[in-house]
Amino acid sequence: MLLGYLFGSVPFGLLLTRATGAGDLRAIGSGNIGATNVLRTGRKGLAAATLLLDVAKGFLAVTLAPHLGGDPEQVMRLAALGAFVGHCYPVWLKFRGGKGVATLLGIALAFGWIYLLVFALVWVGMVALFRFSSLGGLSAALALPVAAVWQGNALLMFLFAGLALLVVWKHRSNIGRLIRREEPKVGASKNG
Repeated sequence: MLLGYLFGSVPFGLLLTRATGAGDLRAIGSGNIGATNVLRTGRKGLAAATLLLDVAKGFLAVTLAPHLGGDPEQVMRLAALGAFVGHCYPVWLKFRGGKGVATLLGIALAFGWIYLLVFALVWVGMVALFRFSSLGGLSAALALPVAAVWQGNALLMFLFAGLALLVVWKHRSNIGRLIRREEPKVGASKNG
């Protein structure tokens, strides 16, 4: 779990924007450290790199964890929880991190291609239909426990349900804006 937390707590969006002279990401757009906010800097390459690195840290934490010993499935679940919490609440940033969607995608991939497929299809479908990145992320996160039930994995269902609830919590301001019809759409320049 600690290894997962350390992997998850690396704020790639913040590091990349600073390293390339784009400034402090926390002072741009929504102030979030994730790929959607990096995109608001106008640097698509940086946003893509942030997305890939945030996915990678969830994936690597889970896939490397079984090499530490113990029950592989249990260790993987603990590493997944650690990576997700590390991304959302990194100690280096006074526990103010990202919203967890990309890291959750990496975690889903580590547990199997079917979870990656469900997550990606739901996210892409919701964004294509409604053009809200937050709605896509929320929907994809909520689809994972359903996919775990479908696969007959109750323990993974509980993990995914807990992580989905954290995604909902981290998106509470987005949910409020969606209800008020104030949430910016994908491609819009409005802050959010």
